[in-house]
Amino acid sequence: MGPDPAGPAIHPTAIVEEGAVVGARTKVWHRSHLRSGSRIGADCTIGFAVYVDTGVVVGDRCKIQNHVSLYQGVVLEDDVFVGPGVAFTNDRYPRASSTDWEVVPTMVRSGASIGANATIVCGVEVGAWSMVGAGAILTRDAPAHGLMLGAPARLTGWVCVCGRPLSRLGEVPPQRCPSCGREAIAMVPA
Repeated sequence: MGPDPAGPAIHPTAIVEEGAVVGARTKVWHRSHLRSGSRIGADCTIGFAVYVDTGVVVGDRCKIQNHVSLYQGVVLEDDVFVGPGVAFTNDRYPRASSTDWEVVPTMVRSGASIGANATIVCGVEVGAWSMVGAGAILTRDAPAHGLMLGAPARLTGWVCVCGRPLSRLGEVPPQRCPSCGREAIAMVPA
């Protein structure tokens, strides 16, 4: 009997510890490591050399690109994109010899995208359908549909569910997204 087509596809070089949960049709690529107690949803892609720590939760249909480490305290809701080399932190006062290490949670809401080599400092919330630009350093919450750019990252505008820009900060947004036609005005706070 062959492999279950509805089951996960795990590369032979990946390490999936006993007690890690991997959802249906999820692909786990070369040299990734999923720790016991982590939960990965259905229809996800876990790229090359991704580390998923104990207690991390990844929703359905997420795509985590190569060389990402998701440390304890990180939660990704459904449909989240994490670009290559994104760095998540989970302790505000790290020291190699610390005895009072404290996990500070980070929440990435549904549909959010985080660009390559961005750094997400623990304790922030990345809002639904927001976009954190490549190389950004996110030290504060990103609002829903917010476009966060720079180091430190600042809110510079608004993006559609399709990911295309709607308006810059301070501009009046269009009634509809010029790229996909979705109603845009409801996505941008007044």
